[in-house]
Amino acid sequence: MNSLIKPQNFKMGHPQTRRQHLFTVGVTGGIGSGKSAVADYFVSQGICIVDADIVARVVVEPGTKALTAITERFGNDILINGQLDRGKLRTIIFAAADERKWLENLLHPLIEQQIIDQLSQATSRYAVLVSPLMLEIGQQALVDRVLVVDVPEYIQIERTMTRDQMTEEQTRQILNSQISREQRLAKAHDVVDNSGSLAQLRQYLEPLHQRYLRLA
Repeated sequence: MNSLIKPQNFKMGHPQTRRQHLFTVGVTGGIGSGKSAVADYFVSQGICIVDADIVARVVVEPGTKALTAITERFGNDILINGQLDRGKLRTIIFAAADERKWLENLLHPLIEQQIIDQLSQATSRYAVLVSPLMLEIGQQALVDRVLVVDVPEYIQIERTMTRDQMTEEQTRQILNSQISREQRLAKAHDVVDNSGSLAQLRQYLEPLHQRYLRLA
């Protein structure tokens, strides 16, 4: 993704290339819905992307205060070669609501600040924030319009199990931690169906892209 704004490469742009407020579209959807494919389309159109999942990895890199706090709480077994074992952490937090809440309280403010900083650097006609938990944690306040990537639940489960080598039980645990499909659709300004081919997805996204250019 050549338009992805990378946290580790932050540099303040020249004042004339930055705007006080850039029209921003929030892309969200349940696990396995295909948010990355949607992001890839916007990148192909020259739109700057901020990916909340990438930000979430950056804030727990070795040497960060967040990783130190996580290690103090869960022990050194949560690390592999100094890096956070995200699979082990995921197993812990989805088995214990209190631990998940503790982790969210630690990471969400750090992630939000990184996202704000990155969006301020975007120089395309509009920007896109991709975040799986946008509606669950109130990140829609950071965007002007919410685009929901929608697929039936059975497709979410099939894709996630194949992509992440997860069991159906593990996948359903993640699904259950997110808001329901109905709740997500009720909060959407725009919806794109991603249950078909990539070619179909691009056909659906093209008029949305043109609309966002006009709104920007």
